[in-house]
Amino acid sequence: MRLLLIDGHYYVYRSFFAIPNLSNSRGEPTNAIFGFTKTLRLMVKHLQPELGAVVWDEGLPQKRVELQPAYKETRKEMPKPMVPQLEFIQKLTPLLGFRNISLPDTEADDLMGCYAIAACKRTGMEVVLATNDKDLFQLVGPCVKVYTTAKADLASPKDAFALLGEEQVTAKWDVPPGLIGDVLALTGDSVDNIPGIGIGRKSAAALIREFGGLEPLLNNIDKVKSVRTREKLANAREQILQNRKMVDLDCEMDLPVPIDELRIEPDYPALIAALENVSLSRFFRRCATKQPEFRPLCRQIFCKATSVSADNLRPDRVVASSKPLNTGNLTRHEFFVKSSNARCC
Repeated sequence: MRLLLIDGHYYVYRSFFAIPNLSNSRGEPTNAIFGFTKTLRLMVKHLQPELGAVVWDEGLPQKRVELQPAYKETRKEMPKPMVPQLEFIQKLTPLLGFRNISLPDTEADDLMGCYAIAACKRTGMEVVLATNDKDLFQLVGPCVKVYTTAKADLASPKDAFALLGEEQVTAKWDVPPGLIGDVLALTGDSVDNIPGIGIGRKSAAALIREFGGLEPLLNNIDKVKSVRTREKLANAREQILQNRKMVDLDCEMDLPVPIDELRIEPDYPALIAALENVSLSRFFRRCATKQPEFRPLCRQIFCKATSVSADNLRPDRVVASSKPLNTGNLTRHEFFVKSSNARCC
């Protein structure tokens, strides 16, 4: 069984900036809504998860702020056009079949870590993390992979996505996943305003590999070859240890929603109505049935907004398809399905 955990704020921001000029007839920006919805549907198509949740940041953990008061202070305020879209997306998420999960004063990466660790204790469970958060790469292992569509991470230019496992993450970071936190303790993280000590990622990874971890490195600073690096390590020892605590995931909290309650169950009629309300339904052709046997059919139709052909559908169900109807930059087909006269698309 596969559990998909999605970093909500990351994908909202990514969608907002990736599609800068999209609004409805009322002049309301819809770029983040469109991008987020399409991305979620693509994830479902790619991964076919049975369980899933979108996890959101809800403030900062007090213990990180106490350690470093400037934590994340450099982050800019959310762009004003994104604010109403974020609110709409969080209402849309359950209609897409995913639970919204957050806790006060808790970051999404900590919650995702808690769910990943808990799920991996179950036999036959696989966890996929959809995120770009560096800290979460520490969790990658036999049970946990990271979903990405970044071209640099794809095995082939023809691939639509990649699942990064231990081998891929080790190649990406030059250290095994379990030592990524040690590397970040040296480099810091400019995104989160965690200060580094003047050592780049490649050099930090080489040091961690050479000594086998942060603790043995700090216990053997005198054995570091570079005099300049020795000085940096010795002068910033306390900062390094503090950074290591900052990048540690807090996975001790109770799960706010049990894993068994995360089954993905889209509400297609309500979803279509919500998208029509913001004039986005034309991007997502309708899935008109709630009958379970037709859900796989509707999923394929819904997540591919550009065009759908009979080849994409189960041949035992498709009787005939009409000629495509050109609707702007979309192509709509109508399919008639055995045992039902209902139009599925």
